[in-house]
Amino acid sequence: MTQADRDRLVALKKAKKNVITQREAAEELGLSIRQVQRLLDGLRQRGDKAVVHGLRGKASNRKIDEKIEREAVKILSAPVYEGFGPTLAAEYLRNKHGIDASKETVRRWMMRAKLWRGKQAQVKQVHMWRPRRSRFGELVQWDTSDHNWLEGRGEKLYLIAMIDDATSRLFARFVRHDSTEENMKLLWSYLEKFGRPVSFYTDKASLFQTAEKRKRDEPGVEKDPVEMPPTQIGRALRELGITWIAAHSPQAKGRVERNFATAQDRLVKGLRVAGVTTLEQANAYLADYYLVWWERELTVEAANPDDAHRRLEKSHNLAASLSYVETRQVRPDYTVRWNGKLYQIDRAAVTPGLRGANVRVEQRMGGTLAVRHGDRYLSIEECVAPQKKSAPAPKTNTKTKRRTQKRSSDWNKNFDLKKGPKVWQAAQESGFRRKDAMA
Repeated sequence: MTQADRDRLVALKKAKKNVITQREAAEELGLSIRQVQRLLDGLRQRGDKAVVHGLRGKASNRKIDEKIEREAVKILSAPVYEGFGPTLAAEYLRNKHGIDASKETVRRWMMRAKLWRGKQAQVKQVHMWRPRRSRFGELVQWDTSDHNWLEGRGEKLYLIAMIDDATSRLFARFVRHDSTEENMKLLWSYLEKFGRPVSFYTDKASLFQTAEKRKRDEPGVEKDPVEMPPTQIGRALRELGITWIAAHSPQAKGRVERNFATAQDRLVKGLRVAGVTTLEQANAYLADYYLVWWERELTVEAANPDDAHRRLEKSHNLAASLSYVETRQVRPDYTVRWNGKLYQIDRAAVTPGLRGANVRVEQRMGGTLAVRHGDRYLSIEECVAPQKKSAPAPKTNTKTKRRTQKRSSDWNKNFDLKKGPKVWQAAQESGFRRKDAMA
């Protein structure tokens, strides 16, 4: 019997002896008058045990059989479920093995089996969260995660993700390289599915921003920032009328960062259980299971039901915008050089002013090449560049060479200046006299 039961018993006995009224006992115990009357009847029939609940100490009728608990623990002890938390483990037990138990029940099972250890709550630093945008498509966060997604079972993969700020709707794909081409392919798929968002929110990676080059010992604060040319993705977003916003820290784009934190836990384990080893299998699992779960569990309704995405107009050419673009000058023979090859402009496409003009060269994703002058595309054909003849080696005149060679002499081969006689000694030995020279 607990202390609360004892206090309740004291109040009921007072009411039984008419020390206090039943209404006063009900107010003291926080019960209704009818409940006090039932407790008094039980007190007369069963004595002091009436204040103790009849099911106390008995097993609940909803308690899961211990055999099922042992089976669940055996399943979760397998290597494939290593590192699973109670929430994720409860989902897999229900969906894959037919064991329906709440996450709290699974938590107790795992703690008893030492498969999970409860974590003590920690006081975290409180950050002021930026409120969500009000409309779907008003702001989309875009980033790539470099993680060991297949845990060594296959090739290295990258996960490129785009998540809407207003609804948390996720659009993602696994790729082999975090390159401009792969990011453009995902952007193409997004635009075809949803339309053009108002803005994209990314970090300052080289894919999105061209960094200004400075000397190592040159301070960056003393010079005004120089406007750099856009990257290929930056140029494509401008042509499509989409605003690019740069985040100054990872915390600024926290929605996509938290998405990667969830994926690095839940998605990695799902790929492990499914036995995924290739890029194709990873993208199939991502589309058929993970994104479906994300859409069902983690997306929210936007504050404004209006869709901010804009449709693609006829003037928007995705193949042209989402390509590698550079400018080239037309040569005097109406050819254009690109990537070490020479392309001849069709005679029918030649117009006045084309020679020496700048043209836009587009290397499309499919591998084709397109050349545009103004608003008009030119027909081109690859041609073989003429090979330059190598200049013959100059002939050398052996007679002249022989004449110019200096002949060496060995007359002073053994001469040593230090061991030789002095000048005046040599003069005496030669019989030279100064008086004779003066005469």
